[in-house]
Amino acid sequence: MSKIKVKTLTREIVSLAEELGLKAVPEYRTPDGTRIDVAILNGEQRLLAIELEASFKWFPQRLLYDIVKAHRAGFPELWVVSNFSSKPGWVMKYAEEIGLSLRIIGEGSVLQELRTSLPSGT
Repeated sequence: MSKIKVKTLTREIVSLAEELGLKAVPEYRTPDGTRIDVAILNGEQRLLAIELEASFKWFPQRLLYDIVKAHRAGFPELWVVSNFSSKPGWVMKYAEEIGLSLRIIGEGSVLQELRTSLPSGT
């Protein structure tokens, strides 16, 4: 398992969002003072929160924290990019219960998934 290249992937996500007419904000500061690794916005509309988890240590706890941050900031969807295969069980169910769409996705497929999943900006 390889470590995620966080800085490179962040730059690539920002560039792709701009190509699609959207805005990607690295280190997006939420209203309650936390940060989301990359926020995808369409104008002021929050579309997608992306967290880049390069470590597998405490993964379910990190995932839970990411869910809470994205939900409290008003994002309808959260993608957690990780090369670690984990079965976080109840944490996934919790995201569903609070109405947050959650995907855990590998680094190698995140850009293609963004190309096909994100709407074009207005």
